[in-house]
Amino acid sequence: MRCCPPGSTKLTHHPHHPEKTSFCGRGSLNCSQVKDTIRKLDERVDSAVPRPLRLVVAALILREGAGGTEVFICQRKADQPMSLKWEFPGGKIEPGEGPEEALMRELNEELGISAIIGRRVAQIRHKYRNGGAVDLQFFIVKEFHGPLENRIFNDMRWAPLSTLPEYDFLAADLGLIRDLSEGKLL
Repeated sequence: MRCCPPGSTKLTHHPHHPEKTSFCGRGSLNCSQVKDTIRKLDERVDSAVPRPLRLVVAALILREGAGGTEVFICQRKADQPMSLKWEFPGGKIEPGEGPEEALMRELNEELGISAIIGRRVAQIRHKYRNGGAVDLQFFIVKEFHGPLENRIFNDMRWAPLSTLPEYDFLAADLGLIRDLSEGKLL
């Protein structure tokens, strides 16, 4: 006689051995075996549902400062994913947009500027531990119109290229940060 209908699961605890658990009377499993089985099922679900590659553009807004070339950097707010990490302004490429068009839109939305997008200087593909992946394209911006307004960030500032490693940047940006600070990219 079945303890539950076919295709369903029922978890019961052994009355004299609480550390043992049964699935529909098909033998006993201890708690670690149950947890291991559930973990393996979760891994299969995670790997079976691929996460889409996010296409992202970012600006290296440059100016000449007293100590050499400076780049404009922004810090995420505390309530955002990857909170309080530093990044370069920019964002997702929307369907139907080219990278330069998306960057112009993002810079207007985030900083209130109308930017002239220069050449692409780097493209990075980064996989995060959670399984997500991002394709980042970085463009030079040396000219823009309008004052820089903080519309979405916790903080924003001009930073000399050599000081970039002192900031807590997003993981996807770290290789670029190293190259910029060592004078290898520009």
